[in-house]
Amino acid sequence: MSQLTVDSAATWKERLEGRVPPHLTEEIDIFETQIAQKRQGKIDDKVFAETRLRRGVYGQRYDNGQRHDGTASRALEYPCGDLTKGPNTVWDAPGMLRIKIPFGAMDAEQMEALADLAEEYSDGIAHVTTRQDIQLHFIHIDDTPDIMRRLAAVGITTREACGNSVRNVTACPLAGVCRDEPFDVSPYAHALTYFLLGHKDAQDFGRKFKIAFSGCEQHACGLANMHDLGAVAQVRSTGNGTRRTERGFRVYVGGGLGAVPHQAKVLREFVREDELLPLAQAVCRVFGRLGEKRNRARARVKFLVAKLGIEEFTRLVDEELAILPSDDRWTAYLDDLSITDEAPTRPPATLESGPRAEGFAEWLGSNVQRQRQSGYVAAAINLPLGDLTSAQLRALADTARRFNGGLVRNTVEQNILLRHISEADLPALYEELHAHGLGEPGASSLVDVTACPGTDTCKLGISSSRGLAGELRKRIATSIRTTGVLADEAVKDLRIKVSGCFNSCGQHHVADIGFYGVSRKSDGRTIPHFQVILGGQWTENAGSYGLAVVAVPAKRIPEAVERIAGLFVAEREKGESFQSFIARVGKARVRQLLDDLTKLPTYLEDRTLYSDWSDPREYTIGDLGVGECAGEVVTAVEFGLSAAEREVFQGLLELDRGATEAAAAKAYEAMLQAARALITTENIDIGTAPEEIVGEFRIRFYDTELFFDPYAGAKFANYLFRVHGDAETNSSEEAHRRIEEAQLFIEAAHACNQRISEIQAARVA
Repeated sequence: MSQLTVDSAATWKERLEGRVPPHLTEEIDIFETQIAQKRQGKIDDKVFAETRLRRGVYGQRYDNGQRHDGTASRALEYPCGDLTKGPNTVWDAPGMLRIKIPFGAMDAEQMEALADLAEEYSDGIAHVTTRQDIQLHFIHIDDTPDIMRRLAAVGITTREACGNSVRNVTACPLAGVCRDEPFDVSPYAHALTYFLLGHKDAQDFGRKFKIAFSGCEQHACGLANMHDLGAVAQVRSTGNGTRRTERGFRVYVGGGLGAVPHQAKVLREFVREDELLPLAQAVCRVFGRLGEKRNRARARVKFLVAKLGIEEFTRLVDEELAILPSDDRWTAYLDDLSITDEAPTRPPATLESGPRAEGFAEWLGSNVQRQRQSGYVAAAINLPLGDLTSAQLRALADTARRFNGGLVRNTVEQNILLRHISEADLPALYEELHAHGLGEPGASSLVDVTACPGTDTCKLGISSSRGLAGELRKRIATSIRTTGVLADEAVKDLRIKVSGCFNSCGQHHVADIGFYGVSRKSDGRTIPHFQVILGGQWTENAGSYGLAVVAVPAKRIPEAVERIAGLFVAEREKGESFQSFIARVGKARVRQLLDDLTKLPTYLEDRTLYSDWSDPREYTIGDLGVGECAGEVVTAVEFGLSAAEREVFQGLLELDRGATEAAAAKAYEAMLQAARALITTENIDIGTAPEEIVGEFRIRFYDTELFFDPYAGAKFANYLFRVHGDAETNSSEEAHRRIEEAQLFIEAAHACNQRISEIQAARVA
């Protein structure tokens, strides 16, 4: 505990005096004062909510002080309030602190500080996120100023880790050592991070803004195509007859996952390195000025780009560039591009033959890759669910000091990468990692399942993403050990990613096999499900997005994975990728393959389906809001929703065939059918005319807010209204988006029907 070297009776502010930069000291002092003012009722709830979010302080779901694995947390020391009541719940129960780690780079001292904080204030777990951040859960807000001071003392900030701000700038964790990159993007990610941190032109957004850097086009490490702003390294000839080249970036804008993903558009084919920062500033200004502010569901850059078109958006950015006041910081960083350099601390040497520890060969084959620096490799630490304990983090700090000078990079797949490892040191490195439970093989492979927090701690979670991911890891590992279908070489490198809801924090849209949490009603009870997503592409910086095929009960998802993998192993053609295979055999074939898994037994026939992974209690989605209705016709609404699901699936098949207009039309019809199904709950003999359906739906479900999602509000209803007002489409991208929106509208209709059932049951009782 390196920071505990002074009088323990002193406050942390006193202990760290002189070690925290003055501007950060002032910011943290201000936040501490704001906490006190909020307790005195001197700050509006909404204002304080955004204030704490911009400091990285989140409220979180809280359920009896247990993590999904049963581990008790320090949260039990605090009284638990009702987390459904809004901003004030931050006082009633512990929350989460998100800690920005720009481009994932950490040193040993920072790891030790994080280990201390996790142990002293949290549940002893540091969680690596899909944006290379670190999250500590079960943090009480009263402790956050001291935590921030201790982080600032080792060069880490939580500022703008959350909220309507520029989030952590991510980059390929292999930047600087990748054999395919034209140059190291790390110093550019570093420069843009600190240029935009607190910048006046990045403070007036309607939603968050995410930036990523990739060193090359073909790999997925940076995922530039799915970001608000993405930069991919390029070099070109100067064109003056010499062999000199200049550095630059292909810049993308308007990408994003979320409920309905958007592919980024090329803003500039080539931006010189000295033009990068002003271009990013201009984009921020356009977004801040024209981006949606009132409707959060439409407030991301992707919606602004889609609304304006990339040509008009580009023109507006050019206008901003023309009037930007000059800033020395635009180019000053170019004088010190070595600021992020990592020099090896041990001499390069080849790996010699000899006796090895058990498990070394498997770990070497899956977790280690050669660097462009001869004699050196990068070794990945495969973290189950992105978690490591305080003890493991301290051990990793010591290990890193020994083998590479104490430096690591977090990855977007929730792992940690040790770079500049001499090949000859690999046996010793493995033994040291293995001794601390950090030597698991399978990094970035089928067994390395990515998951968001889901129902463990996230208020938006519908199904247990971490519980499912943990179960899948066990099943896949067992299959590999016993040479089952999941051990086949064809599926070894497929990615599985799980989100607890439709928002894609687990990045399910870009997985080979993705899942997101939903629920269904059967036998008077709610059953956790996951939508199966196929067609996503992890490579080429998240080259394409998948779509939902069918909803399967959560407890049957492992069987679904085995069937999909088995089909691929049995019927793939030589050299055929998984994406190409799914496109060839068709999603209808996969749906048929999984159809029997969707059949629901009664509660007495099989109670196991009525609870979620890692939680033996009967599943519930809690209080999702109330509304009014005059009656209920269950069979009619369930029949109608089933018909809507069939219709949207037919749209998916049309999309696969390239019939974009037909696909979009099917999506529209599916939404109409779902809306009509809900209307039947009010004992109305509704016709089939779109105007009549939309009108009745608006009056009975939109105006009454009965259809509103507790977290997404009116967003899903607006999908129907927008398509109804503009039913035509002329692009495959728009058709893809419309299918996605229809699927979400139908999910919202299912949830609305469940609320209606609960209201009726309460009335009878």
